Amino acid sequence: MTEITKESHLRSILKGLTWRVIASGAIFIITYFTTGEMHTAVTVTSIEFPVKLILYYLHERGWQSIPRGSIRNAFKSKK
Repeated sequence: MTEITKESHLRSILKGLTWRVIASGAIFIITYFTTGEMHTAVTVTSIEFPVKLILYYLHERGWQSIPRGSIRNAFKSKK
């Protein structure tokens, strides 16, 4: 059996989308209950969703560019 060591771009995007739905729901609720304004909650959420989705995707892909075990090995060699 072959071990998969990297995630696909599609998987990173899907992980980002599912997380953004959950997290943006929380932001919407927090903003609405803080301000009491539906328009403000929608505005904040509609800005926050794509910005954080892009940041999450870049973060995921950045981690995918680091070979598995390299960080652990770097710390082991310092002991």
